[in-house]
Amino acid sequence: MFAACLESLGMTLCFSGSLLVMIACGLPTWKVNAFVEGNIVVAQSVWDGLWMSCVVQSTGHMQCKIHDSVLALSKDLQMARALTVISAVLGVVGLAVTVAGAQCTNCIKDETVKKRVVYLGGIIYILSGFFVLVPISWIANNIIVEFYDSSVSPAQKKEIGASIYIGWAATALLLCGGTLLCCSYSKAARGSFPLKLAPTKTLAVSGEFDKKHYV
Repeated sequence: MFAACLESLGMTLCFSGSLLVMIACGLPTWKVNAFVEGNIVVAQSVWDGLWMSCVVQSTGHMQCKIHDSVLALSKDLQMARALTVISAVLGVVGLAVTVAGAQCTNCIKDETVKKRVVYLGGIIYILSGFFVLVPISWIANNIIVEFYDSSVSPAQKKEIGASIYIGWAATALLLCGGTLLCCSYSKAARGSFPLKLAPTKTLAVSGEFDKKHYV
């Protein structure tokens, strides 16, 4: 029962983390304009994402343009696009593997194999978390370094967008959920202790209980 609870909680966290990875991957808010010094009052702001760039007017009107070429992107965005997609794919694979080995399903009959499959699903989710952690941390570091670089003009400085924070939240959920799935593989969680049953009373030939059961 305890292992089933760990599996359910782990699968819920991992599914939520994978969903956040897909949201962060699709949103164009990885880099946003930094309003510093004389740029407090502006007519528009620019958002940079993995797949498109958007210009938001002060009136609320937004125009987006899909990136024409991958090679035209900066190196950090190129790497972020590749690793984030891999993380999302691993999340889907991890969900399929974990559901196949979960105690609430009958896809696999052998209990030993089921435990190993769930453990494998936890490992996949942990890898998915690291695949999304690397690009968002690299991009966040580049944004911070450029922000405090005096050689970069204020108009070109960027701030950390919402996608970065969503990616960090996804990483935390994936790592925690994957760890719970791996912990459900342990014998302590599975509660594999021998079940001792009390001896049953036997009937004598006459139909009465055997006298040796009485004191």
